[in-house]
Amino acid sequence: MLATGLAGVCGLAFLVVFGLLAFFALAIRLVMEAFPERPSGPDPARAAAIAAAVASVLPGARVTRIEEMP
Repeated sequence: MLATGLAGVCGLAFLVVFGLLAFFALAIRLVMEAFPERPSGPDPARAAAIAAAVASVLPGARVTRIEEMP
């Protein structure tokens, strides 16, 4: 028999929310498997922004290499 008291309603609500979160986690996992993240390469806009910032601080300087810090 199903308990209709406050504890029963709270327990049922907890289980429903837990089930929904598990379903959403599975859906996100499947979407991430279907559409993997592309490896990030050199971004021309980012390189231009860095070069402009360096040129504004050090006029005449050239950016020769940009490395991403871990």
